[in-house]
Amino acid sequence: MATPDIGPTGSLDLMRWIVWALRKGGEDWMRERELSHEQAFTLGYLVQNPGAMQRDIAEVSRTSAASVSSLLKGLERRGLVERRTQPGDDRSKRVYATPEATEHIAGFDTTMRAVAEDVLAPLDKQERATLHTLLTKITEHLPPPSH
Repeated sequence: MATPDIGPTGSLDLMRWIVWALRKGGEDWMRERELSHEQAFTLGYLVQNPGAMQRDIAEVSRTSAASVSSLLKGLERRGLVERRTQPGDDRSKRVYATPEATEHIAGFDTTMRAVAEDVLAPLDKQERATLHTLLTKITEHLPPPSH
């Protein structure tokens, strides 16, 4: 007799299905703005961390400095980021999201909350609390996600 945790409708498969729905919501939001995942991540990071250095972006995104440089050039061409030298240090450039970028990515959190609400819509308040308790129990022993 099969256990409920294996097969195409096992618990882990169902969790992947939920993650897929959440991810699709984010991808749809990015596609509407003509942004790749990396571009959207970088703009979000820069809005929260104005004046970051290119190496900071490479570190947090776990990519190479060359990839970040290419990514930033594309965002600069679109007027979404600008690189500025610091007074007295012409070698060090800081990266800033432009006001257009801040406006361009506004609403991501609202969109994702709406997607999550759609995913959880079939559950009543008590079922949501139970789900939260169970997910908390599962994740308590896992390392926290990293960028």
